[in-house]
Parts: sequence; structure tokens; C-alpha cells
Amino acid sequence: MGNIGDSIDLKRDLVLERSVELPTDVMWAAWTKAENLSHWFAPKPWTSRCSIDIKPGGAFNVTLISPTNDEVDIEGCVLEVVDGRRLVWTCGLTEGFRPAPSSDDPMSVPFTAVIELSPERDGTKYRVIARHADEESCIKHRDMGFHGGWGAALDQLIEHMKGQ
Repeated sequence: MGNIGDSIDLKRDLVLERSVELPTDVMWAAWTKAENLSHWFAPKPWTSRCSIDIKPGGAFNVTLISPTNDEVDIEGCVLEVVDGRRLVWTCGLTEGFRPAPSSDDPMSVPFTAVIELSPERDGTKYRVIARHADEESCIKHRDMGFHGGWGAALDQLIEHMKGQ
């Protein structure tokens, strides 16, 4: 059996991939330390609060805060950790691999995120895969602005980590 994320299903997966001029260890710290994640995870003008426990079964919880102080809670669970290279988490489960409760929120789209980091000569090859249960969920997430939102968050990650 391969790693989670070894293959891409173009009907159910969204992919964002870029080369980033930051070392892999810096990118890893951006994703695995709550004090960093909170600075960049939500595209501006939104902000976020995060709590994470980077181990399989650990919590990956984020509260997104709108400019009008409305909050969206995302409770997730870490599935896989390959130190410095790969982080997989899902909002389909909560801490301890407990199934996430159903949501009546029309903006809720359960997915599994695969974050892959590979060293390159001038930095890091960064790839995020958002895996969905079905094509409808994938289209919904895409239409909600996956590429623009995750791309903006990546720009914020770079800006924040360069300031460290």
C-alpha cells in the first residue's frame, strides 16, 4: 500500500502546486506550529485561531474569523505525519479518529488535505491535494474559491515565514 495521496483523481481532487523560495524546514514549521498557522491560514481579510497536535489522531482545529467577527469552526484530525515532508489531515474526522458530526452549514465541504513538501535547489516544491468523497463536493469546494483562497493563504504563509 502506498502513501495517502499517491494518485490524483481529477474528478474528486483539487491540487495546488508551486515552487516556493523557502527551505522545506521553514515550510514545515509554517504548517505544524499553531503560532505560525494562525498567522496565514485564512485568506485576508479573514483571520484564524488554530490548535494542532501533530501526530496521527491528533487534533487539527481551526477557527476562521470573518471581518464581521462571524466564526467558522473546522475540527479535524491528523492522519499521517512524515516529519518535514508530508502532513495529511481531514475534517471528516475529529481528534482520536472520531467521525465528525454532520453539518447543516451549506458552506461545509468535508475533505482530506495532503500537504507535500520536497526540497528543491532554491527552496521547496509545495503541493496540496484536497480530496473529496465525490465529484459534487469537489466542484463545490472549487467553486467556493479553493485555488484562489489556498493560493492567497500560501502567499501569506511565505510573507509570514520570511518575516521570522
